[in-house]
Amino acid sequence: MAAKTIDVKLLEQMFLAGAMNLEAHKEWINELNVFPVPDGDTGTNMCLTVTAAVRELEDLDGAGMSELCKAMSSGSLRGARGNSGVILSQLLRGFTRIVRDHERLDVPVLAEGMKKATETAYKAVMKPKEGTILTVARGVSEKAEELAAAGASMEDFLTGVVREGSRVLAKTPDMLPVLKDAGVVDAGGQGLITMLEGALLAYLGKIVAPESSAWMAELMAEKEAEDEIRFPYSMQMTVTPEHAAGEQETDALQKALSRMGENALVSRTEGKLLVMVDTDKPGEVLTKVLGTGALSGISILNRALGEEASQNSQPSLMQPPQAEWKEVGFISVSVGNGFAETFSALGVDYQILGGQTMNPSTEDVLHAISQVPAKNIFVFPNNKNIIMAANQARDLTEDKNIIVIPTKTIPQGITAVISYDPEMSVEDNTEMMTDNIHHVMTGQVTYAVRDTKIDDFEIRKGDIMALGDNGLLAVGSDISEITKNAIRQMADESTALISIYYGEDFPAESAEAMGHEIGIEFPGCDVEVSCGGQPIYYCIVSVE
Repeated sequence: MAAKTIDVKLLEQMFLAGAMNLEAHKEWINELNVFPVPDGDTGTNMCLTVTAAVRELEDLDGAGMSELCKAMSSGSLRGARGNSGVILSQLLRGFTRIVRDHERLDVPVLAEGMKKATETAYKAVMKPKEGTILTVARGVSEKAEELAAAGASMEDFLTGVVREGSRVLAKTPDMLPVLKDAGVVDAGGQGLITMLEGALLAYLGKIVAPESSAWMAELMAEKEAEDEIRFPYSMQMTVTPEHAAGEQETDALQKALSRMGENALVSRTEGKLLVMVDTDKPGEVLTKVLGTGALSGISILNRALGEEASQNSQPSLMQPPQAEWKEVGFISVSVGNGFAETFSALGVDYQILGGQTMNPSTEDVLHAISQVPAKNIFVFPNNKNIIMAANQARDLTEDKNIIVIPTKTIPQGITAVISYDPEMSVEDNTEMMTDNIHHVMTGQVTYAVRDTKIDDFEIRKGDIMALGDNGLLAVGSDISEITKNAIRQMADESTALISIYYGEDFPAESAEAMGHEIGIEFPGCDVEVSCGGQPIYYCIVSVE
C-alpha cells in the first residue's frame, strides 16, 4: 500500500529515481532540439545538473529533511548547466525552501512546495517564455493546488500532477510555432516530466533507486568509460619569460606540451605567455613551463571530478600565488585555439573552455571568479545557453562585484572586450559594452543532423546551414556559398566590419578566398579573416 505521507528516506529515493530516469532518457531529450544542429544538449545539461545534487547526497546517512533539502538545492545550483539546468536548479531551490521545514510531507505541503518552485523559477528568468519548461512547471503547480484543495490522496495527487504536466507538455508546440515546425515538444519540459515520472514510479514501488553513493559510483564509472578522459587535468597559467619569447620559442613550448597531453595552447600577449593544456602529468607540465620563466595564475582542474586538483609532491606550485588585487578583471567563455589567442591578446584574465555541447556549470564560473584577483570582474558568457549559469554564479559570489555582459556569441564577446575603456567607471563600461553588443550580428555555419522543416526551409540530414541571431539564414550544400549567403543577408550599406572566423574543419585557404570575394562584393567594409579553431561550426561570421 502506497504511503500517505513522504518521509526523508522516501523523498531521497524519489529524487534518485527521477535522476536515474533522466539519465536513462537524456539522449532522447537531446534529440528534441528545435534546430537540427549537432549541439542538442538539454538532456545532458539537466542530467549533469541533477547529478551534481546527487553527489551532495553521498554523505547524508541518517540526515533529516533539512539536510537533504540543502544538498539537493546547493548541489543543483552549483552544478547547473545550460538554461534548462539553471531553471531545474531554481525549481529545486523553491521546492526545498518549503519542504525543508517538515519531516513528513503531506499533500498540502507538496502543493505549496510546487507552487514555490514555479514562482522561484519564473523570477530567475528575465523574460519568461511560454511553451517551455516554465509552462510545464506552472501547469504542474496549478494542478497540485487544485488536487490539494479537493483533498486528494497522495497517490492520486502525484499521479494527477504528472499526468497534467504531460498534458501541458504536449501543448507546448501550440505555444511556440518553432516547436510545431520542428515537430517536437519542449526539451526542457520533457526533461522535467521525465524526472517527475521517475519519482512517481519510485513512490509506487515500481522503481527501487539504489543508495546515492552506489548509484553515483556506477554512474561515474560509466561516464569514465564513455568519455575516456585520457588527460583529466585541465591546466592554465601565465608565464613571465626570463627572456623575450619569440614565435620559435612559443611554438617549441606548445609542441612540447602537446606531447604531454592535448589541447595545448601557448599564446603571447604583452610580454607574457598564456599556457593551456589538458594532461595526465601535471607535475611534468609545471616543471617544463617553470623552465621558461616565472609562473602565476596557476589553475589545475580535475575534469573527471570537476574540482581543483591537489598534488602533495608540488604543493607550492598547485596554489595560485597571492597576486596583487586590481580594480577590474575579465573572464570569457570560448572554445578554439584561435579564439583563445584573441581573448588573451585582448587582456582577458581567465578563459573557461566551453560553448555549444559543452556548457560550463555555475561551479565552473565560480572557479574562474576565484582565480581572478580583481574587485570587479566582467564575465562574457558568449553563448545564450550560458548566460543564466553566469548570472547564478554572480548571485552566489559575495566578495567580488561580478558583472555579466549578456553576450550570446563569441563575436559579441570580442566586441564587448574591445569596447572596454579603462578611463571610464565600471557602471559606464557596463552600459557601453551592453549597448555595443547589440550592434553585432552573428551567423554560424554547421551541418544538419536530421531532416526537418524550419522557417520555410526544407532541411535534409547533412545539409549545410547558417544560423543567425533570430533563425535560419541559409541552407544548401556548399560551406563557402552558404557562409557568403549569410553575410549578404546581414550586411547592408551601413556595415563597417565583416569578420570571418574559420573553424578546425574548414581550410584556411578557403576562408581567405571567401574573405577576398566578400571584400570585392562589399568594397566599403573592412573584411577580416581569422582562425577561430572552433569545433562543430565551419565558420562563425559577424557583421557590425
